[in-house]
Amino acid sequence: MATDTASTDGSDTTDEPIHIDGGTQLDDVVAEHDVVLTDFYADWCGPCQMLEPVVETIAAETDAAVVKVDVDANQQLAGAYGVRGVPTLILFAGGEQVEEIVGVQGEDQLRSLIERYTE
Repeated sequence: MATDTASTDGSDTTDEPIHIDGGTQLDDVVAEHDVVLTDFYADWCGPCQMLEPVVETIAAETDAAVVKVDVDANQQLAGAYGVRGVPTLILFAGGEQVEEIVGVQGEDQLRSLIERYTE
């Protein structure tokens, strides 16, 4: 009998943001999931903290996998994606970077962005 509990085998999607440590891990997640929303953030960033509950809701309620990249701990990775300010959100679909948004976004904006690639 099917239940609504979160799957932890990583097959479809995850209900919580995945914390990334390095480019190889990000590449693996992007390869495993059709749509991946990547949140480049910093702990000291006020707007990043405002975005956190939105990102967590998106992870729980959409078909996208959500990953978080601490730019202080992953400076090379942030540089590789041209991240100059935080928060920066990068959306991957089908293994390719398709969108980049800088600054705090509302939940509705992010949902509609993700739905463009998940339907």
